[in-house]
Amino acid sequence: MNRIRVGIAGFGAIGQSVARSLDAGVVPGLALAAIAVRDPLRHAAATWQGQAPLFTTIDGLEPLCDVVIECAPAAVFGQIARPILGTGKKLVVLSSGALLSHPDLIELARANGGQILVPSGAILGLDALTAAAEGVIHSVTMITRKPVRGLLGAPYLEANNIDLSGITEPTLVFRGTPRDAAVGFPANLNVAVSVSLAGIGPDRTTLEIWADPQLERNTHRVVVDADSASFSMEIQNIPSENPKTGRITAQSVLAVLRKLSGPLRVGT
Repeated sequence: MNRIRVGIAGFGAIGQSVARSLDAGVVPGLALAAIAVRDPLRHAAATWQGQAPLFTTIDGLEPLCDVVIECAPAAVFGQIARPILGTGKKLVVLSSGALLSHPDLIELARANGGQILVPSGAILGLDALTAAAEGVIHSVTMITRKPVRGLLGAPYLEANNIDLSGITEPTLVFRGTPRDAAVGFPANLNVAVSVSLAGIGPDRTTLEIWADPQLERNTHRVVVDADSASFSMEIQNIPSENPKTGRITAQSVLAVLRKLSGPLRVGT
């Protein structure tokens, strides 16, 4: 049986975790074919359990893969996405915030038979939100609380001269929309954009971001009021090696990949 060739764009904490899992064969029917990095020669000596994937550049990734997982900086999102979607292939997107500044990619996928897949990542309940969106959703509010170290370096904090180094209690640092948060917190709030895309959009969803010096885990709470149901959801994520990203994010990518060829799919 021919296996689906999987490529990974980016080799940070998430990319490495997904690559090692695919190499170990945890998802039947898939093969890790290639990994796009800035300097392919730097990774040539890496060791693998199975057949070593080819390290290549972003421009060399598309011909080698049937599916590509995007887990790179948002600045190269378009460079990764266009060749994949333009040839009718599937793109698993972790930088969902970058979709807001590249709306043409959805039409590119539609025109060429490609598909953009957004994993749940570090959030929960997207299946309930997408189901509710088939009716009328009145409001969606998301409240994110993060350890201070998980927010350091965010452009919004620097632009507004917000210093979190000395805070001793939970501090509200942002209240607005996921569209604005995608610009101000590009490494932190892709989950908020995913929630908005599943529900009522990036301009009608309300988002609060709190810095909490007492927290050890990233916490997201989503409250939804719809004509079909009212519900709230909360998740406390264990950070990965990168404090801005939850460990469950890489696992959600594997779950999406498993649905590509698995005999049973559970959830909307």
